[in-house]
Amino acid sequence: MSEKQKIISVVGPTASGKTRLAVELAKIFDGEVISADSMQIYQGMQIATAKPDDNEMQGIPHHLIDFVPPGETYSVAMFTQDAKRCIEDIASRNKLPILAGGTGLYIDSLLQNIKFSDEERDEELSQRLRQRYELEGLEPLLQTLSEIDPQSYERLKEGRNPKRVIRAIEFYYTTGKTITEQNEQSRLEETPYDAIKLGLGFIDREKLYDRINLRVDLMLQNGLLEEARQVLSSDLSRTSVMAIGYKELAPYFDGEQSLEECIEKLKRETRRYAKRQLTWFKRDKELNWLYVDEESCFDDLLDKAVQIIKGRLYG
Repeated sequence: MSEKQKIISVVGPTASGKTRLAVELAKIFDGEVISADSMQIYQGMQIATAKPDDNEMQGIPHHLIDFVPPGETYSVAMFTQDAKRCIEDIASRNKLPILAGGTGLYIDSLLQNIKFSDEERDEELSQRLRQRYELEGLEPLLQTLSEIDPQSYERLKEGRNPKRVIRAIEFYYTTGKTITEQNEQSRLEETPYDAIKLGLGFIDREKLYDRINLRVDLMLQNGLLEEARQVLSSDLSRTSVMAIGYKELAPYFDGEQSLEECIEKLKRETRRYAKRQLTWFKRDKELNWLYVDEESCFDDLLDKAVQIIKGRLYG
């Protein structure tokens, strides 16, 4: 059997510093970064998605950023295909692939080599389920899921992610089998990757929330309002419309709420998203956690990450 491809994975909640760490690791280990962020893929959505600029990338090539028009739907299956091609390309040039992002489903699906069904989606059903969520909230959908797919219900009830709950229900009624069954069947083929997994966390969750609040304030200073106005007036797909940072400001543009109310909602929704991300990543027992607020400076955090990677690459 051929040797598995080494890959570094840097994950964590929004505003935890994944991009900075990934870039520094790429400089040390001669790598290139593959973004695993379901919203940074979209063109024109720069500020709200915290897409890294040239200064942040420091000359390190970044893949799968800013390449999908916001009117197009992009799926986890498409991501795994695109990311695999990037990994092969980077490795062919004797560079080290570094996966960095906060979309747990993308990351796990790639690293676990999950195969996706070719079944067509039922867009009409998906739309009806989204409308039901908007009218009735998440609880009725969770109840439906508990009846048709108890295992997925147990997995998704804490994260309370409407997109994944709706997808699980849609999958069952479209294919006749549960998404749990599909996931089990899709894991039968061994992964071709030997992933060195790093997770950025916080011992004091409030310190992460402070960083999130500050990031939102900086986004507003950098032109988030104008970007949101442009994005909301464009044609958005059912995946791009989920981006945090735009829909929360819509009531301000519509004259329904004050800017202060919308900004507070944006901060609150971003904090909730970070909490869901941490809940997802905490399930991975292979993650080497690095606690941002435990270190006196970034260099100390970087040193720990480097030692973990060297132990796996050369140990």
